Amino acid sequence: MSEKVNHVGLAVADLDAEVSFWTRALGFEQIGSLDADDAPTGRLLGLKRPGLRAVYLRRGEFVLELLSFRGAGLVNRPNRVMNEPGLTHLSLNVADLDAAAQLVQTHGGEVLVDTRLGNVAVMIRTPGQQLVELLVGFTPPTHDPPESQP
Repeated sequence: MSEKVNHVGLAVADLDAEVSFWTRALGFEQIGSLDADDAPTGRLLGLKRPGLRAVYLRRGEFVLELLSFRGAGLVNRPNRVMNEPGLTHLSLNVADLDAAAQLVQTHGGEVLVDTRLGNVAVMIRTPGQQLVELLVGFTPPTHDPPESQP
């Protein structure tokens, strides 16, 4: 059915701050932007007069779309928790956890120090409160573990 994942979209309150954070702290590059026409965009997204501005960022093959809704605005919700249905977090590999954590703090993000697992992993929040997992040297499994024998 699908050839590949095209992008992941995140709605943000402060587009400029988030673009700066994702590029300067997390190593993404800005590859484009658009100001979408309200009629077709509103129909697609189910919003009246969304006033959508989107900025596209890339890291490797992954494309992140940051969305600002100048017309429709944002619905305020409390910070997501990991067991809430829907997108829980993004996960990024980094070479050095301490250096990455320092960049996160320098550029307005929050390192959730209680989540740190040595020099292997830590969760952060972007300025817009998106959860991101930073990992060193982890590759997702490509097979199921063998079944244990009773």
